[in-house]
Amino acid sequence: MQSRVKDLKGLITVLVTLLYVSVFAQDRPNILVILADDLGYADLGFTGSKDIKTPNLDKLANNGVVIKNGYVTHPYCGPSRAGLITGRYQARFGMEINLTNSPYDMYNGLPLTEQTFANRLQKSGYKTGIIGKWHLGGSNTFHPNNRGFDYFYGFLSGGHSYFPDNVRTHMPLIIPGKDRPHYSANEGGYWPLTRNDKPAEFNEYLTTALSNDAAKFVANSSQPFCLYLAYNAPHTPLEAPKETIEKYRHIKDKKRRIYSAMVDEMDKGIGIVVKSLEKSGQLDNTLIFFLSDNGGPRKSGETFTNNGNFKKGKGSMYEGGSHVPFIVHWPNGNFKIRTFDGLVSALDIAKTAVEIGNGDTSGKPLEGVNLIPYLKGDKEGSPHEALFWRRKDGVAWAVRTLEGKYQKENSDQLSELFNMNEDPYEDFNIINTSSNLRKELAKLWNEWNKDNIGNIFLQANDYQKKRLKMYKDLYESLLIKAKKKETLVID
Repeated sequence: MQSRVKDLKGLITVLVTLLYVSVFAQDRPNILVILADDLGYADLGFTGSKDIKTPNLDKLANNGVVIKNGYVTHPYCGPSRAGLITGRYQARFGMEINLTNSPYDMYNGLPLTEQTFANRLQKSGYKTGIIGKWHLGGSNTFHPNNRGFDYFYGFLSGGHSYFPDNVRTHMPLIIPGKDRPHYSANEGGYWPLTRNDKPAEFNEYLTTALSNDAAKFVANSSQPFCLYLAYNAPHTPLEAPKETIEKYRHIKDKKRRIYSAMVDEMDKGIGIVVKSLEKSGQLDNTLIFFLSDNGGPRKSGETFTNNGNFKKGKGSMYEGGSHVPFIVHWPNGNFKIRTFDGLVSALDIAKTAVEIGNGDTSGKPLEGVNLIPYLKGDKEGSPHEALFWRRKDGVAWAVRTLEGKYQKENSDQLSELFNMNEDPYEDFNIINTSSNLRKELAKLWNEWNKDNIGNIFLQANDYQKKRLKMYKDLYESLLIKAKKKETLVID
């Protein structure tokens, strides 16, 4: 009798859930998170670009809200994505490096203690998908389909070649730190794409293929959806269609010319997805976020990106590392403003999406802020008092409020302090004249950092070197054992 009552209660729960989804789900907005990869801050029309054409992103910006102080949680790819997708600072769970794609390592990935925003929305009836770059673990343990995403089309590695003809099932060995490209080939940057748990093909320029797949996903959803469209564009390798490169023939620098074509192709792809939303009548009720995972690379030999007046770029604690282009677009949101100056973090995407989607809020707390009341004008001020950064246990760190920024670029450099109201481009170090501001910011950072743990993973290159050494050591130990075996003699 008790088992029948239990079964009946379970059936009622299922029916109530289905009723809730069918009746109320359509009132909730769709959610589309579009992430660019290594995009220069000033390489879009709405952020000031004069030489790269981005009409589709400009239109989203003009009809949405441009976040002037939009930041990611880390100045390069993997950790930045970990913060974005969990809505939690990645230092909370010790992931401050770029993971490599290691298919048989069940420990090298986004820790299972963490939920993604897809996990949380999936539980409330959203159809969830990721298209593009994962970069959060290559084994089945960490596969997107096992981290809250109903659908996956893309690649697990940190980078990928853009042309189908470059795809190989086997690549010659590339020694990390010696050969170039470094880890991309060793971790699957030339492998076939994946659709859910099966190999998948693409027969056109990769950015276009990802965009077309995203357009199909948003058009064919009968329930509210959450799609994470994670482009690898315009990350290296610098590859683009010849006709698009020709469009930018006026740019003398070859790398800059190809890079510009890659940004152009990404903008076209976003236009394909937006057009699909329009055609299916879903654009008005789709909350779109657009941002980059970090600033454009500005190291020696990588000056083809433009971060505008922001100092340095990818990997840096200066503004060029984590201050990114950021758009929020939602016609049904009835936003009252067109630009927003408060401090906004990539963490806020998960918090906003989960709250407006009635997603699951159990487990580890989300650290972002719901942006919608600020964009509607119902709340004033900055969503965050302060934002924080840490690279590999504090080799580099930064804390920023509206008024000031206190930072250390690396272990060999002295800490610096900037007045962000008067000096937003970090030209004048005031650390020797503003001890009160320094102490205030230090106190904020130390309070935040006490809840972090040390980094527990190896950077992709270091990991791959250890993996190669493991194979070598294993072979040599087996060889020694083989030589010690007595020779068999038979009668």
